[in-house]
Amino acid sequence: MSDMNILRECEGAKSIGIGGHVRPDGDCVGACLALYQYLLKCFPDTYMKVFLEKPADIFQEMKGYDEIDSTFAEDTVFDVFFCLDCANDRLGGAEKYFAGAGKRINVDHHVSNPGCGDVNYVKPMASSTSELIYDLIDKEKLDRDLAEALYIGIIHDTGVFQYSNTSPETMEKAAQLIRFGFPFPKLIEETFYQKTYVQSQIMGRALIQSIRFMDGRCIVSCIDRKTMEFYGVGPSDLDGIVNQLRNIAGIHCAIFMYQTDVLEYKISLRSDETVDVAKVAKFFGGGGHIRAAGCTMRGTFHDCVNNLSLHIEKQLDGE
Repeated sequence: MSDMNILRECEGAKSIGIGGHVRPDGDCVGACLALYQYLLKCFPDTYMKVFLEKPADIFQEMKGYDEIDSTFAEDTVFDVFFCLDCANDRLGGAEKYFAGAGKRINVDHHVSNPGCGDVNYVKPMASSTSELIYDLIDKEKLDRDLAEALYIGIIHDTGVFQYSNTSPETMEKAAQLIRFGFPFPKLIEETFYQKTYVQSQIMGRALIQSIRFMDGRCIVSCIDRKTMEFYGVGPSDLDGIVNQLRNIAGIHCAIFMYQTDVLEYKISLRSDETVDVAKVAKFFGGGGHIRAAGCTMRGTFHDCVNNLSLHIEKQLDGE
């Protein structure tokens, strides 16, 4: 649908739930907490809950962070449930709430999402789901905390306004948000650029072990479970590695993999738009954007790289 009125969709609801994708990133956390704050303002007597896998500590200063439910033990059947920044198959533990809700609403900006709700607001041209939430809310209800959540979401999915999904409108909205006076340079530094010592070590390891292939146009790096255990890192500590690989001169497509189980890997793909990585990821059951996408694959490291290479090479060679 082209337009949606969030307040009308939630009218009369006694309970509202909000969920986002597994391994929530800045956009997912920002969109969920912004919508939560907004709906609490508009419907103060309605029971409301945000369900997300525990987000990274870098987001803990955001209003509502402490109220996020990461146990998924709740047995409420919600009148309305929002699925943000993904389709329902990536909701993880929150999928049951979405499936059982009286009304299911899907707000997303991933081109691979056909819309999985009774009401869908999927706009692939938007920079982020946080930008879509900005579009959908009554601007008179904006305050400093709400603006901060939306801003964090937008900077994370635009790479601090450097990715091609940044439109003039995105910049204008960000300008309106920083008028609320939160310390935006500090937020950018602490939530986007800053790495812990161990995150920097594992990134260094990934870069040292990286391999260029396809005439140097592609690069791959992989971290196995043993290495993750040695450094004491989890999946969220690996954020940013694939972007660093893509930043290497001459690279059109970067692949970063980390082991999630025996012969199972989580794959992150980044490109300079020479390759539509969303198309590659979709073939293997994943999705995303032209420049950034991901999937999960089974097999050995070499199996995964060989299978991905077939699809990447076709695009690079213009087939």
